Amino acid sequence: PIQALGPSGSLYSISDYFSINPAFLDEKGRKPAKEQVRDMVDEARGMGLRMMTDLVVNHCSTDSELLKTHPEWFQWDSKGHVMHPFALEDGKKVVWKDLAKFNYGINGRGKGKKKVQPAKDGEGLYRFFESVVEDLIRMGFEAFRCDAAYQVPKSFWERLLKETRQRHPQVLFLAETLGCPPEQTRRTAAAGFDYIFNSSKWWDFKSPWLVEQYTLTREIAPSISFPESHDTERLAQELDGSVEGLKQHYLFSALFSAGVMISMGFEFGFRKRLHVVNTTPEDWEETGIDLRGFIRKVNEIKASHGLFEEESPTAVLPYENRNLLVMWKASASDSEESLLILNKDFKEKQYFSAEAVQQFLQSGAAVADISPEYRLDYVAAPFEYDLRPGQGILFITQT
Repeated sequence: PIQALGPSGSLYSISDYFSINPAFLDEKGRKPAKEQVRDMVDEARGMGLRMMTDLVVNHCSTDSELLKTHPEWFQWDSKGHVMHPFALEDGKKVVWKDLAKFNYGINGRGKGKKKVQPAKDGEGLYRFFESVVEDLIRMGFEAFRCDAAYQVPKSFWERLLKETRQRHPQVLFLAETLGCPPEQTRRTAAAGFDYIFNSSKWWDFKSPWLVEQYTLTREIAPSISFPESHDTERLAQELDGSVEGLKQHYLFSALFSAGVMISMGFEFGFRKRLHVVNTTPEDWEETGIDLRGFIRKVNEIKASHGLFEEESPTAVLPYENRNLLVMWKASASDSEESLLILNKDFKEKQYFSAEAVQQFLQSGAAVADISPEYRLDYVAAPFEYDLRPGQGILFITQT
């Protein structure tokens, strides 16, 4: 989010939705705050970038004037204290006491659930956030990552997305759905979001749950993978700076689902975890790592083949060497198929062999190697290959 913050300093604790966080502004600049933001968006657009920002509608800062001017928009406990949002992390309830939870009149009837008081001015609350979205669009933003989207009623999102698109067809909405079960993700995605987020970051490259979740949601909305986020440790820190491991995880993330996202600094192997309060430009790191060339090649592959930009039928195929991942994907819109053979071991080589690569494909069609590195000019049968640590080789059917 880019709006003004409450006393905790968290980027997700918004005090004033129509003022800009000074951290994003040039304090010596003569232009008004929102004009500075528009200039930033215009500069990005000139570089071929479209700008996205967070949209936080589940809660605001506990010091927001909204609690005084519109107390009916919030949830209150029996003692008259505003209620705080929470989430379960590793089975423990984490309450954000710097946040005040809006009341959308969600009825929590059911076993083990608490009933929330009905919204007293649901229309007013909706109109407020409609105006927030319009304000951000006027500054040039063309997409919104909807924070904690699953904690806000589907009916709210359905209306906001539909009415915004009627005025601004180009605007995209991405639902932050991390931490909720697949069925809840399906319900949230069904509100009409352009994208949801998947959980590939936490996959162990062997358990069946990831593909099962993907299959449940892929026909509802396309999803976005990521090797790290502001809510996780830096991957370079987890892997002790292994360049092979960083490449391995990015290649898989980019090819697994329609969307892919990286945190600022991933391309340089940053190790210091991002923090929604404390991270500043001074946290830039000099690591000696530069993955930009590799990431560019992977992105070019993704952009050149439609099955990597859609939610494709996907399966992890059995293979005797368990240090190798063999993942098949097929386009849902044409006859294209792909096969990714990924060395899960980013420290040692691993050997792959087969009578023919085509035996792993449904069509049995001839294939070409489109790997980002060490590409083969000819795919022989029988096929043998020693995969370097962390290396992925990628085949696509030839038409």
